[in-house]
Amino acid sequence: MADDSHAHSDTPHRVRGIFREEFALWVGIASTLVLLTVGSPWLKHLDSPILFTLLFAWVFGIMLWLAFGVVRHADCLAIKLGEPYGTLILTLSVISIEVVMITAVMLTGGENPELARDTMFSVLMIVLNGMLGVTLLVGGWKHREQVYNLQGANTYLAVIIPLAGLGLVLPRLTDSEPGGVPSVLMEIFLAVVSIVLYAIFLTMQSGRHRNYFQQPALPKTVDGQKSHDAPGGHDDHGNLVIRSTAYHVIFLFLTMLPIVLLSKKMALLVDHGISALHAPQALGGFLVAILVLSPEGMGAIKSALANRLQRTVNIALGSALATIGLTIPAVLIVSLTTHKTVELGLEMPEILLLALSIGVAVVNFAGTRTNLLQGAIHLVLFFAYLLLIFD
Repeated sequence: MADDSHAHSDTPHRVRGIFREEFALWVGIASTLVLLTVGSPWLKHLDSPILFTLLFAWVFGIMLWLAFGVVRHADCLAIKLGEPYGTLILTLSVISIEVVMITAVMLTGGENPELARDTMFSVLMIVLNGMLGVTLLVGGWKHREQVYNLQGANTYLAVIIPLAGLGLVLPRLTDSEPGGVPSVLMEIFLAVVSIVLYAIFLTMQSGRHRNYFQQPALPKTVDGQKSHDAPGGHDDHGNLVIRSTAYHVIFLFLTMLPIVLLSKKMALLVDHGISALHAPQALGGFLVAILVLSPEGMGAIKSALANRLQRTVNIALGSALATIGLTIPAVLIVSLTTHKTVELGLEMPEILLLALSIGVAVVNFAGTRTNLLQGAIHLVLFFAYLLLIFD
């Protein structure tokens, strides 16, 4: 009886705890309901700069808050399931949001054939140069040198290189269609090849070669300081509240649902903002990429500071690979079924920057230790990408 009464009295406390933890979800649901009902007419009067600014800040802020919630549940699953499954769940969740947002803009926004290409290129530049640059820089500053699993990094890059070349460069070099638009035959080829290669990679990553993507054991001391033992060492979970696997899986999908429903509204706002401000079209892809990748980037930085660089590598290179392997087939399927024009081929300056980024990544991940200089080099390329958007 005492145990039953204690469990009964503890139930309201647990409910209140869950309500506080998932507060972003409740706000997201309320915001979604408002924008789908009484707030729907507001999106028809975007000529007012004040109304547009308020709506953009509201929707962008809510979606970003929800994205952090998705990452939190993915991090909890990573702790419960171990690597590489945890990072894989995180990557697939984040890239799913990216795919939904791109398709929403394609289906509801104005004619913008470059959006999918610009978003994929933005993701590649952010993760290969921005995310890797910052993490290698702060990790190198704190720990001087950091170790990771060379086989895992090389496996990522081995798949990224052909998919990036075939999907984002080859359409620019062929003349079957004008500009960087792939022909129908090439669209089918790229969709099939991307799905098949990514499926083979996932099979290998989650199966017989999962050890490629786990943090190698670190020496007892690094420069006289005690280091983390990995895998299987002590992990600081921070403020995360770990619950059951089913709980985190359910709430991960529930937290993604408002993001999916708000994507159409965000698409209208991004499309209007670029047109009204006469901003570069590539800025739309950059905004989508920043919205999607910000929470993931925070996780990568935390891992680097905790001297768990393999998780950073899994997040950054995994996001780059998933972007190409999943987004290209998704946008091409939309293109084939809706007859929307999709331009995949990058312009020549972007092709050069992509080649430099992948080349630097290959060189920097040729050894088993990273340092501060490598991060600085990646950041230089990231700033060159930002310059390219406006120049």
